[in-house]
Amino acid sequence: MALCMRLYDTLARETKEITPINGETYGFYCCGPTVYGPAHIGNFRTFVVQDVFRRALELGGTPTKHVRNLTDVDDKTIRDSQAVGQTLKQFTSHWTEKFHLDCEALNCLLPAIEPSAVDHIPQQVVMIEELIEKEHAYAAADGSVYFRISSYPDYGKLSHLDERELDLGKTQNQRANDSDEYEKDSVADFVLWKSRRDEDGDNFWQSPWGEGRPGWHLECSAMIREYLGESFDLHSGGEDLVFPHHENEIAQSKCSCGGDFAAHWFHITHLLVEGKKMSKSLGNFFRLDDLIEKGAKPNELRLALIGGHYRKQLNFTLDSLHAASEALDKLLKAERALAMLAGADVAPSYEDLIGLEDKGLFENAWIGLNDDLNTQRAIGAVFGALRRSQNEPEPQTQWKGLHFMLQALGIKLPEIVEEVQEDVPAEMKALAAQRWDARSNKQWAKSDELRDQLKDLGWLVKDGSDGYSLEKI
Repeated sequence: MALCMRLYDTLARETKEITPINGETYGFYCCGPTVYGPAHIGNFRTFVVQDVFRRALELGGTPTKHVRNLTDVDDKTIRDSQAVGQTLKQFTSHWTEKFHLDCEALNCLLPAIEPSAVDHIPQQVVMIEELIEKEHAYAAADGSVYFRISSYPDYGKLSHLDERELDLGKTQNQRANDSDEYEKDSVADFVLWKSRRDEDGDNFWQSPWGEGRPGWHLECSAMIREYLGESFDLHSGGEDLVFPHHENEIAQSKCSCGGDFAAHWFHITHLLVEGKKMSKSLGNFFRLDDLIEKGAKPNELRLALIGGHYRKQLNFTLDSLHAASEALDKLLKAERALAMLAGADVAPSYEDLIGLEDKGLFENAWIGLNDDLNTQRAIGAVFGALRRSQNEPEPQTQWKGLHFMLQALGIKLPEIVEEVQEDVPAEMKALAAQRWDARSNKQWAKSDELRDQLKDLGWLVKDGSDGYSLEKI
């Protein structure tokens, strides 16, 4: 009997079994990036965890339909595109490409469908018309349209708000709308269509209520309806989206087209950096490129980001990247040793491993991953299995089981570093040797300082599982 995943549901406040509503394909929606700059590592914690969720489902034998949107029209994309003198399309296309490159570097699978907000404005207009017709929405004098929260009694159930707390709608209005409050029936009502303003420039669309653009919350509802229908399996995002974004999605979707909307809500907890909320002013705000400049590799960041349970705050530190590097080196050595025992050469592909029944000693890691996506437990079980695997019969089974779990976690092993043939000056060799000693003794600050010194002198250090090499830049 196949193992069935259980996952915590934010709405039900309990773990529930993950099975497709239609009995075949599991359809789920993830709130994607706003493409006005490179995503930071807090964003990528969410995207990487969602990727592990998808991999676990597919490798367990459940096909998926993964939909993730791109927010390419909002205050930030309009403001920043005009600041650099580009059209909205030129600006957001550039940052969309950058997002895709970062996802590829972090070994995230491409979604089945990746719709954009701009491409689905007609669908959003239709939903607004339906909401007005059913008296869940109303147009203000300036041409903006608002959702009437008082028309939906279940508003607040996802985030468990009390009635007295609905004045928190002020928060969402600061994020989603600048219109004067007297234009709305209630301060808690949220915007569905924003009337055109001078600062929008050429970024506006026609509607029955005049020129303008959709509110931020509406795009997800329209695209979910288009690609997953009125009732679907799961909705996911960072915990910061529970209120107001996901509350607003539920309200406008259920009121416009009916259906049950999401059967399951999957939220990923915030990332801390060096024990604090990530902030540019604190100097702890990192994007993937920032860490690569410090000598980190994307596979190290991925391992660090899944090193803790998704429902607990993960404290990311630069030391955690060094620990991830050491862990990857250990994995590489163990995999090579198992491959030799198994007489294996080419690792099995992702597709080859789907539905693998005999995972050998790595079954416990698979059980951990399916228990509320406990990546921390699964990674620990992988290393526990490796310590025993070389003494087990049927090394081919153990080798395949290891690769099954590596694919489930999306972990790429380091490349085997070949020694360079260039003549290296004695001074550079000495600095590199000092750095290796510092790294071996876990003196990370000194190791980083020496690496940067070598880089300034024109030499790149490449760490391998058993040593390092120097390469002229």
